[in-house]
Amino acid sequence: MNVTNEMHIRFLSKSSNESFARSVVSAFALELDPTISELADIKTAVSEAVTNSIVHGYRRESGMIYIDAKITDTRKVIIKIRDKGVGIENIEQAMQPLFTTAPEEERAGLGFAVMQSFMDEVKVKSEPQNGTTVTLTKQIVALR
Repeated sequence: MNVTNEMHIRFLSKSSNESFARSVVSAFALELDPTISELADIKTAVSEAVTNSIVHGYRRESGMIYIDAKITDTRKVIIKIRDKGVGIENIEQAMQPLFTTAPEEERAGLGFAVMQSFMDEVKVKSEPQNGTTVTLTKQIVALR
């Protein structure tokens, strides 16, 4: 598997930048001519990961969010969304549906479940006080 294209962006952890991230990553993936459904899946998963960084990673404080995206010669889109926030103490617990660290904000605790339902693979690496990296992978179907 060889990388045929890649991009790197960073932006402030502001709620208004969630739509920016979703738009940039989906525009990047357009190179593969994805279906509308595939593109919607990518947008939704990126939105959830970026929102997690803003709400849980930085707890609405200011910080940077980094996105690295790659396209491979096997038509995979690999997206890494990283923050340098508070990190996740227990990843397994955090990935359980309905678990949230922000109940006061009426969060449903479905972010990781949503990402998993729309992407082929979701990997989470985190360390308390050193941030979190979420890697999303989506196989785009062959050209029609």
